[in-house]
Amino acid sequence: MSDSKPRVIFLMGPTASGKTDLAIGLRQHLPVELISVDSALVYRGLDIGSAKPSAAELALAPHRLIDICDPSEPYSAANFRADALAEITAIHAAGRIPLLVGGTMLYFKALLEGLADLPVADATLRAQIEADASAHGWPFVHAQLAAVDPQAAARIHPQHSQRISRALEIYRATGETMSALWERQDRSGQSLHQCFEVVQFGLMPHNRALLHQRIEERFLRMLADGLLEEVAQLRQRGDLHKDLPAIRAVGYRQAWEYLAGDYDRQAMIERGVVATRQLAKRQLTWLRGWPDLQRVYIDNEAGQIRKKSALIQELMNYLQ
Repeated sequence: MSDSKPRVIFLMGPTASGKTDLAIGLRQHLPVELISVDSALVYRGLDIGSAKPSAAELALAPHRLIDICDPSEPYSAANFRADALAEITAIHAAGRIPLLVGGTMLYFKALLEGLADLPVADATLRAQIEADASAHGWPFVHAQLAAVDPQAAARIHPQHSQRISRALEIYRATGETMSALWERQDRSGQSLHQCFEVVQFGLMPHNRALLHQRIEERFLRMLADGLLEEVAQLRQRGDLHKDLPAIRAVGYRQAWEYLAGDYDRQAMIERGVVATRQLAKRQLTWLRGWPDLQRVYIDNEAGQIRKKSALIQELMNYLQ
């Protein structure tokens, strides 16, 4: 590959696909600096359940945009785009290559394409939507969104309360759908491709069952490592609640509700694993339709996990 523009590398993939380990391995071969693209890793105190890199891993390969927010502070795609662009500029100024690694696909999309000019939040409308959800459930509200904006509803999981609420709020506030506003918005001047050569890799499984097994094993390992104790400390603060973006993160919400007495431990484990699998499914849906993506398979067609050295070599061959 050759391009006169400075290079930016994306390393995307579903949860539990080994993105962090591979990115750290790449840093041993390339002059890259890592930028985290993860909506949970931005929060301080969300360590175990977010699979945050360990102190040893961070010493070997520092990650930018980790531990930059308190869990009480919502962090948006717009926040991420501004922060990531600043880090990309600083990394290039130091003569290095930015390697953005993570699984928050909305953040990658916002960085790559820019953000539509959406209306500011309307607290009254949001309260009405949340009242409907409390009375009938989020799938009911999701169905309301599907009736007016089927394109947005198809991209949003029926239990993803924040995104459902925002899309429906925009329609009720403006009479226009979020999808229509995105289509009309001229984002060409904001595209990352304007200034950079963007190389995009997506870690993909041949065998979805293998990924599901890794997800379950990792969730059980998180519990053994102290996830419930971590969430108990967050609850003890007194200023956090389960509707905050930090606490809605997969794993944290289920642990929070278990500690609140909403269900027993086995139900918490099952819900946590299922929610993580659903997250992986949404991430893979994004990746299947992602343009200009170089797919890198983490297993072979027989369902055997590929060695990290082989994956690194495949990436290196493409980047040279």
